[in-house]
Amino acid sequence: MIPHTGFEILRLKIDLHVHTYYSIDSLITPEELVFYARKRGLDGVAVADHDRLDGALKISRESDFLIIPGMEITSLDGHIIGLNVQKPIPRGLTAEETVDRIHLAGGLAIACHPANFFKASLSNQVSSRFDAVEVINSSAIPFAYAVKQGERIASHSSIARVAGSDAHYGPEIGYAYTVVDAEPSVDEIVNAIRKGFCQPFGKAIPLASRLKRKFLVLRKRSKSAEKDTDDTGKRSDL
Repeated sequence: MIPHTGFEILRLKIDLHVHTYYSIDSLITPEELVFYARKRGLDGVAVADHDRLDGALKISRESDFLIIPGMEITSLDGHIIGLNVQKPIPRGLTAEETVDRIHLAGGLAIACHPANFFKASLSNQVSSRFDAVEVINSSAIPFAYAVKQGERIASHSSIARVAGSDAHYGPEIGYAYTVVDAEPSVDEIVNAIRKGFCQPFGKAIPLASRLKRKFLVLRKRSKSAEKDTDDTGKRSDL
């Protein structure tokens, strides 16, 4: 339940987990990011590319849409989203070390897809040191099980519950989102989530969309490999 924080409740719909083409396994351009976010009726999105922050910061600076910069960090214990960090957090640290680095960078530490069979998940490594748990992840498989376990983990840790699509393909954006009681600014949204003034909503990405994304990602990698081969051949001819 989102509490009242004033005379008016400002309920913003934010997809807190989107990957752009700065992630090797994503197809989403900055233009597609904004187009599909608006199409889905979102008020903002969080860009959380794999182990890099430069793309998120660039998009947030150049877009007139509300972008929360972040990154999905590969810790030794599973993936963690550092939300609203302004400097990169290194991969390969323990979950505790990663959370500490996120907090030192002024960010919000989110345990993303903590119970997903096919992603690096934290499972029982989640603790009250985190700021939130992503209880709904639209890409999670099996979806219903992942949501149930995410709720259990969040309840055990007594921390905020959030949701994100984990989109890697434009039409997947907004299948899950977090309703936040906050003013439409990055700092206000982050502070509201930290205080628990938020609520997760969402559903699984349809199978047809997942399959199309897989096909398009494979085609992208194939073209990239062909280009690398051509470039290598050209250099050898010099």
